[in-house]
Amino acid sequence: MQTNKKHTTPLGIIEGFFGREWHWEDRKNYAEFLAQHHYQFYIYAPKSDKHLRMQWQQDWPVESKEKLIALRNTYGDAGIKFGVGLSPHEIYLDNARDQRQHLKRRIQQLNDLQPDILCILFDDMRGDIPGLAEIQIDIAHEAAALSSAKRIIFCPTYYSFDPVLEKVFGKMPTDYWQTFARQLDSNIDMFWTGEKVCSPSYTREHLLQVEELIGRKPFLWDNYPVNDGAVKSNLLQLRAFDQSHSQLDGKLSGHAVNPMNQAWLSKIPLASLPLAYQQAQNYCAQNAFHVVCEQLCGVELAQLLTQDVPALQERGLKNLDQHERLILRERYSQFLRNPFAQEIIDWLDGVYTFDPACLTE
Repeated sequence: MQTNKKHTTPLGIIEGFFGREWHWEDRKNYAEFLAQHHYQFYIYAPKSDKHLRMQWQQDWPVESKEKLIALRNTYGDAGIKFGVGLSPHEIYLDNARDQRQHLKRRIQQLNDLQPDILCILFDDMRGDIPGLAEIQIDIAHEAAALSSAKRIIFCPTYYSFDPVLEKVFGKMPTDYWQTFARQLDSNIDMFWTGEKVCSPSYTREHLLQVEELIGRKPFLWDNYPVNDGAVKSNLLQLRAFDQSHSQLDGKLSGHAVNPMNQAWLSKIPLASLPLAYQQAQNYCAQNAFHVVCEQLCGVELAQLLTQDVPALQERGLKNLDQHERLILRERYSQFLRNPFAQEIIDWLDGVYTFDPACLTE
């Protein structure tokens, strides 16, 4: 396959899902994987880290912070930019001086990690508040001024046209997105997930519409292959990225992929995204799946996965009866030393349970 086209869009991953988080060893191993597959950044932002969300005002315990500093160094050694995502939970409901002092102190603590990227994330929070955009912009500007990170990415409360966001978080204030176009520093990027929270594809027309709306090229938060939602937690999303991803270069300020709870299995679709950018019109998702599957998993396991993708990604765990689960378990038990197979066995055994804190799908 042709893989010689250079692209300009920075590619990376954001560990930004609900539910069971990755092991530290998996996070460290991803530095080499991302470097090998021409990704440029990793952002640490698991929803289960209370020190980034519900208890964002508090620094991590010493042991956890030491692990994060070591992780940052691992990525730096691999030539991968390291980021962190802070979600100052509903700080705008109490925009008092004390809260701003908490924010200042927390940003200074995050500077200890020497992040290349700082994300200020207001997703999964109530939004039906007058003047919301202006308050969030002020917070983003303050965080940017305090941070040592060279790149700041902001996530609004409403980050898609998907009506589920207003259903869950309240009616979006008038001119919410237009206010960012007028007032948010043009050097600050903005996350966007597409027409839906979990968009299967992205059209040129949609991305141009969003660019005009928010006053900058969107920084794509790609919710494939993430599987933390009520429906998708029953699926293993293994297939290569959709054909539309081969036409995204030049239309985005960056592309961050939100992977699955399964760190190893996520590598299969993740390895296909750089191919889509490199091969452009020559990209074939089906071919990419077969190639990366064999490269990552070995020929025998790749053959099994190819046969079982309909059961794993389309039917899902809830629609497999006990007999079917046992058959699948026996098939993958042949590869017990293989971490890809082990994650499938754990999934079949119900290890990855749905986290009801995930309100969007």
